Amino acid sequence: MGENVEVKRLPRNRHSDLFHSECPGRVIFDRVTSRWAPLVLVKLAEGPLRFYELRDQIGGISEKVLSEKLRLLARDGLVERTVEPAIPPRVSYALTDMGHSVAKPLRQLMRWVADHGHAILAAQPQHDDQN
Repeated sequence: MGENVEVKRLPRNRHSDLFHSECPGRVIFDRVTSRWAPLVLVKLAEGPLRFYELRDQIGGISEKVLSEKLRLLARDGLVERTVEPAIPPRVSYALTDMGHSVAKPLRQLMRWVADHGHAILAAQPQHDDQN
């Protein structure tokens, strides 16, 4: 952490426009917005956690899925895995600068869902009754 991430903006074309089917950014978008990744990213924004701490704080996530998400998010440069020399080795996970930058809007989205979830749930039966 602490390193500055230089973001180069590409001209909008089929390789940088998420609405275009050939945009490689879709893979990244899908990964960051997948079922568990936003929860992992937002939880790690609170500070570094060990695997089991993270698992225990995200209700319903299996160890297999958490391990897979952490591996993919680390590969994408969003999560940093640190192994502390100890017996047994202590492994902790933290967000990189880029991970923090994506966690912020995800946290805002989660706040929006918490604030508006009741209205959405109320709208569903009304829609179903009309159709």
